[in-house]
Amino acid sequence: MQLDYDSFQSQCKTPFGAVLVKTPVTFTLRVQTSAAVQAVKLCMVHDGQWDAEQALPMTAQTERYTTTFTPTQTGLYFYYFQVQTATDTIYYGCVDGGAGGPGVQYAQRNQVQMYQLTILASVEHLPRWYREGVAYQIFADRFYNGNPDGHVNAPKPNSFLYGRLSDRPLYIRGPHQEIMRWDFFGGNLKGIEAKIPYLKKLGVTIIYLTPIFQATSNHRYDTGDYFKIDPVLGDLTDFDHLVAALHRAGMRLILDGVFNHVGVDSRYFNRSGHYDTVGAAQSRTSRYYNWFTFINYPTEYDSWWGISDLPTVDKENQDYRDFIFAKPGSVIDYWTARGVDGWRLDVADELPDDFIAGIRRALDHYPDKVLIGEVWEDASHKLAYGERRHYLEGGGLQAVMNYPLRRLIIHVLNGTLAPVDWWRELMTLKENYPASTFNYNFNNIGSHDTPRILTMLQNDRQRLQLAVAMLMTLPGVPCLYYGDEAKMTGGKDPDNRAYFPWAGVDQTQQQVVQRWAVWRQNHPWLNAAAFVPFYLGDYGIGYVFWQAEQQVLVVINVTTMGQVLKAADLHLAGMPTTLATAIQQRLVGQELAGTQVQLIENFT
Repeated sequence: MQLDYDSFQSQCKTPFGAVLVKTPVTFTLRVQTSAAVQAVKLCMVHDGQWDAEQALPMTAQTERYTTTFTPTQTGLYFYYFQVQTATDTIYYGCVDGGAGGPGVQYAQRNQVQMYQLTILASVEHLPRWYREGVAYQIFADRFYNGNPDGHVNAPKPNSFLYGRLSDRPLYIRGPHQEIMRWDFFGGNLKGIEAKIPYLKKLGVTIIYLTPIFQATSNHRYDTGDYFKIDPVLGDLTDFDHLVAALHRAGMRLILDGVFNHVGVDSRYFNRSGHYDTVGAAQSRTSRYYNWFTFINYPTEYDSWWGISDLPTVDKENQDYRDFIFAKPGSVIDYWTARGVDGWRLDVADELPDDFIAGIRRALDHYPDKVLIGEVWEDASHKLAYGERRHYLEGGGLQAVMNYPLRRLIIHVLNGTLAPVDWWRELMTLKENYPASTFNYNFNNIGSHDTPRILTMLQNDRQRLQLAVAMLMTLPGVPCLYYGDEAKMTGGKDPDNRAYFPWAGVDQTQQQVVQRWAVWRQNHPWLNAAAFVPFYLGDYGIGYVFWQAEQQVLVVINVTTMGQVLKAADLHLAGMPTTLATAIQQRLVGQELAGTQVQLIENFT
């Protein structure tokens, strides 16, 4: 018996990918067998309702069996096929690991891996400035000091300043690996404003800042006061001036919202008594006491990943919710009213879905804002603390940091992921995500939490250029990490957070980034266009966009060996026949040099 089904193909499943609730979805399975078929069924079950599996009979049309399923619940459904003959029962599901596309046959039900079907409550509409933007992430302390004499604003006690801006970052740790002294270079808000002309020339339209609120550390994920700018970075006047300058330049600002935890020496916990408020660690009568979960008051408490410097806040506490988003004058309200254009939520997996939805409702009071979450995996089926997350099904997050795409880019360029697997994994993301998420995800090839992209690519500068080209030409909103255009290197934190080498920027790489960023800005139609990736034998990858009379074709040889493209190398499933034919005619017989990208426009 031979069963055939490919969830990526319209002849097997339509419509493609995630759908709105109550949208009929048609499934078609091909069955080739000499035995008499007694029954063919589509077996469908809603996530978590494993005892309520439905078996939908499929109607025969020669060798093809078809049925239509209409989802009645949002969230995830999982499905597989069952074929019965007089002598046998065969099952068909996705490949082990959960990828979509062509599946495999299983002999036993308990072996079956099920396909995913994502069901949405509503379709998200993201602002145009975000959809068509090119973003740039800045770790504020490490970017630029805008004071004319270069002095560092308000140096913190028990910290140190580097002797030279070219020094590599270093942690001073105590006997228990705790940070004994925080280190600062002195970058500030005035410095970011001073570099707006540089960023605009580079092609940047969106700035994403790591936390800027008052804190003890240099990274400021240990918030001390949500309503104060950290004095090392400047003050409220500097912030307002920066926002106004960005908007005058036609640029937007996204802030980092750290709402899962605060600093141990924050206004709210106040272990060391630095603030004039009565913190949770000082008295059980404190307003903030119920924001935290104490195990042995006041020295033992829930903290993020067991890091005692970061007490976890109880996100179910209504007073805390009011403080962050639910009442006028909340943190979200205050800063958004001052001109912030969007928020990136730190450790979104730690925030309950209804907490994220509350932030979204507060943000929706302001026009053209965006809400992005930090999620490291495929966010469509993320499990956190044993619970499925639903933040992409409508009314929650509008996009996530696209770390899965970063992994695909790095591994295919390093030769540790075959082109066919790159294609299948990218198509699976396209299938699992809402179209608005896939098309407008917050893409990156590095961030403050990852080693530098050049370091990940073994300092291969040609591959770095390919990575930038892919970041700028794949679906989603590209976000550069500060200094990648200057060929900065660095391993894990803190080595990936060095000071920007303004005196030694690599002009060639800067021009490469600028050329691609400007190209992306000049093609605002891309993310709304149809998109299909493909692969070239065992040596290359490609993808095509098309809309009306416009097309963009990208082809990359990920190996160091030149190749002459043969018809048999091109795997073009999933696109219209006329387009596939045009791509064949354009590429077959062409030479593709090693580690090179070809971009071809309007080729039909």
